[in-house]
Amino acid sequence: MIKQTSRTLLAATLAALLTPALAADMKSVAVTAIVEHPALDAVRKGVEDELKSSGFEPGKQVKYQFQSAQGNPATAAQIARKFVGDAPDAIVAIATPSAQAVVAATRSIPVVFTAVTDPVAAKLVPSWKASGTNVTGVSDRLPLAPQIELIRKVKPSAKRIGMIYSPGEINSVTVMKEMKTALTQQGMTLVEAPAPRTVDVAPAAKNLVGKVDAIYTSTDNNVVSTYESLVAVANQNRIPLVAADTDSVKRGAIAALGMNYYDMGRQAGRIVVRILKGEKPGTIAPQTGEALSLVVNPAAAQKQGVPLSAALQKEAKETIK
Repeated sequence: MIKQTSRTLLAATLAALLTPALAADMKSVAVTAIVEHPALDAVRKGVEDELKSSGFEPGKQVKYQFQSAQGNPATAAQIARKFVGDAPDAIVAIATPSAQAVVAATRSIPVVFTAVTDPVAAKLVPSWKASGTNVTGVSDRLPLAPQIELIRKVKPSAKRIGMIYSPGEINSVTVMKEMKTALTQQGMTLVEAPAPRTVDVAPAAKNLVGKVDAIYTSTDNNVVSTYESLVAVANQNRIPLVAADTDSVKRGAIAALGMNYYDMGRQAGRIVVRILKGEKPGTIAPQTGEALSLVVNPAAAQKQGVPLSAALQKEAKETIK
C-alpha cells in the first residue's frame, strides 16, 4: 500500500512539473475584429475551423482569444496593445481599422490581416509582394467592372448610383473613389453619402432618396453593421440595393457578387497555420479571396421595385427564399 501510494504521489508530482512546460510550449493565436456583424463573424469562424482542421483546435491544441472593438478605433488600439503584451505566436486582425491598430503596435509578432480591401493604401504592407515584415494576409478587394455590370442587370436604366461610406475607413474611401472613376467611364454618376458613424447610415440613405436610381454598398463596416436600417429606407422608397457582401443579401439587398467571407477566413487560417509551423509572414505574399459567388433575393427585388430577370436568377449560385 505504501509503495502504491508513493508511486501515485510520484506520478502526480511529475504531472504537475510537466504540465506548465507543456502549456508553455503550446502555440497561441489572438484574434480581433473592429466589430461583430455577419460577414466578419463568418471570417472568424472560418479561421477557427481552419485551425481546428489543421490540428490547432482553439482552446485545446492552441491557446486562443478573441476580442471585438465594438466599432471603436480607440478600443481597437487598446486591444492591439493588450495582445502585443500577451506575445502570441500570431495575431489575426479582421477588417482594416483593427489591422491598422495591430500593425501600429508591433513590428515583431506575426500579423495576418483579413477582410481588408486595400492593405497597401491602409499601409499594412508596402506592396502586394511578400513584404519582408511581420505582416501578411487576405484581402477582400473586388474588381468593380463586374459590380457595375450587376447593377445594370438589376436595373438596366440606372444612371445615378448612390454609395454610403465611412470617411474614416480607408477601405470605404478607396472603393468610393475607384467606383466614382469606374462609373464615369461607363457614362454613369456616383452620388456620395458619407456616414461617419453607424447611426449616420439611415439618415445618409434618406438623403439619397430622389437623387439616385440604385444604391451600391461596399463592405463598409458602419453600413454592414446596421444594414437593416438601410434596407428599410430602400424598401420604403423602392430604391434597389446592390451589395458587395453576399451576407447582406440575406438581410435585404437584392443581389451581391462577392466573396464568401467564411471561405476567406479559412484562407486566412491556412496562412496562420503556416506561421505556426514555422514560416515567416514576410515570406508570404498578401492574397485576395479565391472565388466570387452571385447571391440574389427575389423578394427584396419585389419590395424595391425591380423584379429580377429569369436570366439573372439562373446565374445565381444561391437564391434567398
